[in-house]
Amino acid sequence: MTVTPFRTMVLACLGLVAFVAAVAGLGLAAGGGMERTVTVFLISLIAVAGMGIYSGNTGILSFGHLSFMAIGAYASGVLTMPLAMRSMTLPNLPGFLAGAEPGFVAALVIAVAVATVFALVVGLVISKLNGAAATIATLALLIITHGLIIGGRDFTRGSQSFFGVPRETTIVVAAIGCAIALVAARLYRDSVPGLKTRAAREDAIAAEAMGVRIRWQRLLAWTLSGAVVGLSGALIAHYLGAFSPKKFYFVDTFLLLAMLIVGGMTTVTGAVVGAVAITLVIEVLRRLEGGFDLAGFAFPELFGATQIGIGLAILFVMFRRADGLAGLKEWDEWLFGQGGGTAASVGGTDAVPPAAQARVLEGRDLTKRFAGLIAVNDVSIAVAPGAIVGLIGPNGSGKSTLLNMLSGVLPATGGDIRLGGARIAGMPAHRFPGLGIARTFQNIRLFDTLTVRQNVMVSALIRWPRASIAEATGNADRALTDMGIAQIAARRADTLSYGDKRRVEIARALALNPAFLFLDEPAAGMNREETDALMGTLNALRERRGLGIVIVDHDLPLIIRLCDRVLVLNEGRLIAEGEPEEVQRHPAVVEAYLGRKHSQDLAEAS
Repeated sequence: MTVTPFRTMVLACLGLVAFVAAVAGLGLAAGGGMERTVTVFLISLIAVAGMGIYSGNTGILSFGHLSFMAIGAYASGVLTMPLAMRSMTLPNLPGFLAGAEPGFVAALVIAVAVATVFALVVGLVISKLNGAAATIATLALLIITHGLIIGGRDFTRGSQSFFGVPRETTIVVAAIGCAIALVAARLYRDSVPGLKTRAAREDAIAAEAMGVRIRWQRLLAWTLSGAVVGLSGALIAHYLGAFSPKKFYFVDTFLLLAMLIVGGMTTVTGAVVGAVAITLVIEVLRRLEGGFDLAGFAFPELFGATQIGIGLAILFVMFRRADGLAGLKEWDEWLFGQGGGTAASVGGTDAVPPAAQARVLEGRDLTKRFAGLIAVNDVSIAVAPGAIVGLIGPNGSGKSTLLNMLSGVLPATGGDIRLGGARIAGMPAHRFPGLGIARTFQNIRLFDTLTVRQNVMVSALIRWPRASIAEATGNADRALTDMGIAQIAARRADTLSYGDKRRVEIARALALNPAFLFLDEPAAGMNREETDALMGTLNALRERRGLGIVIVDHDLPLIIRLCDRVLVLNEGRLIAEGEPEEVQRHPAVVEAYLGRKHSQDLAEAS
């Protein structure tokens, strides 16, 4: 199930298959050296597409994927080596391997399965890591795998050349494998898991707050990418016939990463463009390395020119087009736009989640310490369905920290959080949306490279995991309509104005169909007319859905006019609580936060 319309996805996949067929046809027609170059290109493209499934969708650069390529190569090589040669070169193989004769296709399947299992096991650890830590872990994986290959002489012949592998990989076989890999990579990118993974790539905190289980999404991407790269390893083994461990170490890692980076790691089109660009660089510079004559001048040999040229290509792209030559869009999105789906009318989006119906959300004696700083000190808050509670206080008073604890983003140092009497404190943030709790952030956290509709669809797909894409799109569009921004659904989030970004963030929270909605400075950057419209929208949502709303904002007239009850924090402590008219006259509020002039202004506003 993909988040891209079916016809568009079919067209996109057919385009990738047509490209592979055209390249393979060119190689077959030319024959000789061109056929060999094209075959190696197609196998390399399989590996790059596989690496992109993980690195492109998670945003985490991996140096370790040639481990899966090596496993695919050695597994398939051992299984298909002639029995007589196997008994001579690998005499200590276990019996079930020493006599196995599965055939070429079966060996490919087994090799991919072995690579997949290895990726799954390793991924259980790597998926726990983020950013640079995960990248360093993948580098360690490459080094460890290389060491295991060298040490596993009974299976790999150690550092010696592994030979005797039947050369079954023709240009046609490589093309079939490449077409499968590209289609798989594109289907994953635009699948529901792919959308969730890309959302986490853009902003992990926001994605988890929407209910995305980031670790498991990354594990799926890692495992699938390991399977695809394992296929490339099996095919290269059956193309070369003989290879050594250094084939799957730093040099080829650098080469494949260059293809991924130069083309653009966030798209399958980028993998294709990068593989073409780097292959051309290699073929041109390889001829120059041996020396050449030009206009009567004999140029000397240029050893290392290929590596230098690849490095310069990476630098050029980083300086001139950091997102890669293909940019952030697939080829079909460049041609036909990036709509993200067609709306469908569905019902049920106004129903309150059963887990939160008629329940009160309570924070009891909440405390949060950061080292020696007490950000929130023994604060209690209760939010009933249909109530709007305002949180005000000077900058640094603990308002956002309190919201972060109530939504699971930050664990409380002390105190308790309960929903309908049941304890929910300590639960991971991704479980809170399922309890009917959604939120926005003080600093806008959108998934910038996704469209507005896709941003909101992440929430809709989490709220209704069994819904069809059409239903999820309809639910997303309804939330956009509620916020008055349905007309910008197809625009990318990073192209919006500040006010529209705020509305998208609220719509994304609404698409979770929450019982409780936390809004952190939702009116920031809005003029008075826009603020009044927001207030009308929130009142309408409260009446129609029975939403319990907690709102933090420095727009004091908005708080006074909108809220049923107001809490005032100062230096992490609750200094006043009550109805707006009561709070604005409270002596501690007047002196510690509002000041007499603000109190008079609020009296006039109310």
